[in-house]
Amino acid sequence: MKRARLRAIPSVDKVLRALGDTAFPRSVVLDVVRRELVAIRKEKAALDFEAVVSRIRVALRELGASRIQPVINGTGILIHTNFGRAPLGAAAIENLTKIGSNYNNLEYSLTSGERSGRAAYLEQCLALLCGAEAATVVNNNAAALVLILRHFCDFRATDTRPRSRGKACPSPTRKNEVIISRGELVQIGGGFRIPEILESSGARLGEVGTTNKTSLQDYARAISSETAMILKVHHSNFYMGGFVESPPTERIANLAEQKRIPFVEDLGSGAVIETQAIEGLEHEPTPAESIRCGVDLVCFSGDKLLGGPQAGIIAGNAKKIAALKREPLFRALRCDKLILSALEATVELYLKKREGIAGHMDIPVLAMLQAPIAELRERAEKIVAAFDGLPINAAIGAGHAQVGGGTLPRSTLESVTVELTHAKFKPDEVAARLRENSVPIVGYIGRGKFKMDVRTIFPRQDAEVIKAIRALCT
Repeated sequence: MKRARLRAIPSVDKVLRALGDTAFPRSVVLDVVRRELVAIRKEKAALDFEAVVSRIRVALRELGASRIQPVINGTGILIHTNFGRAPLGAAAIENLTKIGSNYNNLEYSLTSGERSGRAAYLEQCLALLCGAEAATVVNNNAAALVLILRHFCDFRATDTRPRSRGKACPSPTRKNEVIISRGELVQIGGGFRIPEILESSGARLGEVGTTNKTSLQDYARAISSETAMILKVHHSNFYMGGFVESPPTERIANLAEQKRIPFVEDLGSGAVIETQAIEGLEHEPTPAESIRCGVDLVCFSGDKLLGGPQAGIIAGNAKKIAALKREPLFRALRCDKLILSALEATVELYLKKREGIAGHMDIPVLAMLQAPIAELRERAEKIVAAFDGLPINAAIGAGHAQVGGGTLPRSTLESVTVELTHAKFKPDEVAARLRENSVPIVGYIGRGKFKMDVRTIFPRQDAEVIKAIRALCT
């Protein structure tokens, strides 16, 4: 690079003055400016001052867009993993604010005035909700499974017993095999796979049956002195049809009891209501059902169909739950005061609703699932009517919303969409501009139109949607 071009690259101070107030911390802006100037030098690019400043503004804007912020979800996917899964209800938000802004009795007994364990009340409520002897909470469902594996599997690396007569003593039996059907070796969100979770935990995978058919005899034949547990994983994010077979949970539970082997089921979705009662949804097994069938421990997510914060809930046999909580790893996986307080408020709503105390249960995901189609159409009509006389073609369409979050893959919900065609912008340009709104709006493109599914947009957000689209037109 010629010296003249090097001298043309502005100083950091000059760029900072040109940027003015950016609403970012100064140290963040300074870091971005320095990084971009170094990149310009390496690229040997010939940029004038305005081009340099413009490039840095773009870099700051892209960095700022990565901050966690509210998003209007028009995708029609209710439990959207990229959007933080289940939104919290008002009771959970209120509890978060109350607990987060004050000191609290997280590990303090108000009765004895001494240190105590955390989450005793929440654990009792969860046990009642799941029809279990006991329950506990960790930071997500993958962590729940890892903790269970850590407890039940023998992870000794080597045999340290003394040798005899120059020969090695036979190695002691290591109970570290986890038996699982080949049809349940699923991949969950983010590329994580059940086999990898098992193996990374030190467990040895014992696959039984075939992809489409596993019998009770397959389980029975696979059990040996090295078997630590039987694991059943619910097909929450896919389904199999046709020539398929798997034994009922009760029969696997009976076999596990006969062989004195723990039986664990990973349900994933966290449904605690009768989902088949909602039009368009199939049945999703609940923790209470699994426990009644004889499962020793069941684990599931708190931020899917349960509608709470991210958490991994484990329920079942009291002795086994107590043993899990004594594991050293439990401390590394436990939840903080904010998660516990939001989950506590959410679980209380379910219990009160079950007892007939609560009227409308404030669980946003459940409200979206049950929203009447007539109500959605009425909202869509008001949104479309707001664009009369503007250079945009807005129409009401029919949609099919999905539950999402690896839950109920065969179920779709009849829905209503608002469909936009702009005279000047292509659909992908409309999508990009709406993502730049002060409250980003995310929809999808179908048949040459930009679409927003009204079912996943909160009614309180309708006004912001109208405002953003009107701004797009003017």
